[in-house]
Amino acid sequence: MRPGRIALGVEYDGTHFHGWQTQSGVPSVQAALEAALSRVADHPVIVHCAGRTDTGVHALEQVVHFDTTATRTERSWVLGANVNLPPTVGVRWAHPVTADFHARFSAQARHYRYQILARRTRSPLQRDRAVWVHEALDLDRMRTAAVALVGEHDFSSFRAVGCQAKSPIRCVRYLELSEHDGLIVLAIGANGFLHHMVRNIAGVLMAIGRGEASPDWTRELLAVRDRRLGGVTAPPHGLYFVRADYPADFHLPQSENAHPLQRLKND
Repeated sequence: MRPGRIALGVEYDGTHFHGWQTQSGVPSVQAALEAALSRVADHPVIVHCAGRTDTGVHALEQVVHFDTTATRTERSWVLGANVNLPPTVGVRWAHPVTADFHARFSAQARHYRYQILARRTRSPLQRDRAVWVHEALDLDRMRTAAVALVGEHDFSSFRAVGCQAKSPIRCVRYLELSEHDGLIVLAIGANGFLHHMVRNIAGVLMAIGRGEASPDWTRELLAVRDRRLGGVTAPPHGLYFVRADYPADFHLPQSENAHPLQRLKND
């Protein structure tokens, strides 16, 4: 692989990281990845990601890119990075890309999922992987409420107060809820997301599932455009960055066996 721009697919457990972005004095995914890649490249490396994740948030296939003057094979980038990474971070693939590729700005869509364990007893195995609620959630009520959120809307009521996005308008292309043995999975895809948007949606839908609010609440929140009326932000450890979609011209070797809900339809 010639020197130039390289894209990577990265998986990580965010439990013990203070989010993606490098911060002074605390561990971050970005810092760990840059340190590992710098050793492989034998020069300082700066990585850019498709979507920054908060403290405790996980990723199945985060896409990043970096520039390098080193000549390494795709296999060498993957194996070399993984040898130097902590066990909670892994590079899944590496691929050369053209100089116009940008992990963030070239992405056409992003996909997340949020996991909720609804059962009477806690799970030691899911303690950092899903949010535990000990009461039953009415999935039909949650699905009814989710319908209003699909499409292009002003999501001001679902963004963090400190969100720095210039516009609150986003287009949600799907929002599906499934359940198996008490584990509820919220799968969502959109052209982009606001800060805390998925966690705020999850918090609202859980409140509706508990019967604390009507399924019409989602429609009402979209109309009022006021985060102060939007309920509790769900905890971070149930959230997963699933993937980002890019133009086919970049030929990224992303996972092809993903659940179909993780892909946007070509309509």
